[in-house]
Amino acid sequence: MNKVKMKALKKSYAVCRLEKEEQIPNWALKGEYLSITKTADELSIVCAEECVPENIKCEKNWRILKVLGPLDFSLIGILSDISTTLANNNISIFAISTYDTDYILIKDTDFENGSRSLTQAGYEIESERNI
Repeated sequence: MNKVKMKALKKSYAVCRLEKEEQIPNWALKGEYLSITKTADELSIVCAEECVPENIKCEKNWRILKVLGPLDFSLIGILSDISTTLANNNISIFAISTYDTDYILIKDTDFENGSRSLTQAGYEIESERNI
């Protein structure tokens, strides 16, 4: 498989958990990157860490690698190859897919090692900030 290009986004992000009956809060709608998933069990929000109030249940200090797309729906194994490469280096991820591409969230403490692992596997990573 040809390796795809990725871009390291510069901000720190948070993965938040709210109750399933809660409405999407205004604080979550700020910033250029936002992902909202509502299920029968919960409301999950990924947004810029700086937007999250203190009283919200969340995991902070995530960095994002954006797979540069758009990716065709017929492409197979992109997310699998990325996650396997990172798993083989003991790096946990939180993945989000959109219509056009995939986003890989890696904890800040693992980001340098994860980026290096992906680069060694043939991925090109451009950065908005120093990794």
